[in-house]
Amino acid sequence: MEVTLRILRYNPESDKKPHYEEYKVEGEDNDQVLDLLNQVKWYQDGTLSYRRSCAHGVCGSDAMRINGKNVLACKVLVKDVGRKITIEPMLGLAIEKDLIVDMAPFFEHYRSVMPYLVNDEPSPSRERLQSPEERERYDDTTKCILCAACTTSCPSFWASGEYVGPASMVQAHRFIFDSRDRASAERLQILNNRMGVWRCHDIYNCTLACPREIEITTALGEVKMAITAGRIK
Repeated sequence: MEVTLRILRYNPESDKKPHYEEYKVEGEDNDQVLDLLNQVKWYQDGTLSYRRSCAHGVCGSDAMRINGKNVLACKVLVKDVGRKITIEPMLGLAIEKDLIVDMAPFFEHYRSVMPYLVNDEPSPSRERLQSPEERERYDDTTKCILCAACTTSCPSFWASGEYVGPASMVQAHRFIFDSRDRASAERLQILNNRMGVWRCHDIYNCTLACPREIEITTALGEVKMAITAGRIK
């Protein structure tokens, strides 16, 4: 069947502003939207630019807006979005070219929350052990693949790029509630400001956008409670 792709295009070397271009390709119901983008790039217009890698929903590199929703192009099937598909870059980050956005600010926020285990205690003879319950406490937020779909779906992030964003706070949550970590208080202090966790207004866009189905709003609520209570539970 014929599928029409309406793609937002922008080349900083020749365009004053983004504009839409349409392409018609042959597709099947179970084709990924990424498959159709590949058809355009490989057989119709080699200048089309977008990120992609594993095509299995693991790397997160092909996050974009498809029919107005942040998704991974490799996880969306034609039968889910119809024969007329609008494809745009994610909002809130500067467009570098076509569907590619500048991820540098996103990763700057990510680094700001200390997304790594901190423990200066003497190393044990074996690994640092945890009970199943301790591991389960932060299991959900270990699923993040840093695709930025959640952060760029957030109106608070659209309003101000200074907002650390839900993806960074998900990463902070993963270590704040890790029983082996010793920097939880420091991370909570980093997030305890108007551009940190308190910028979140529980809109739930982030949770709906997450391709890994992480309960992001719940995780952010737990961080807020930890700050308010002054301790980790």
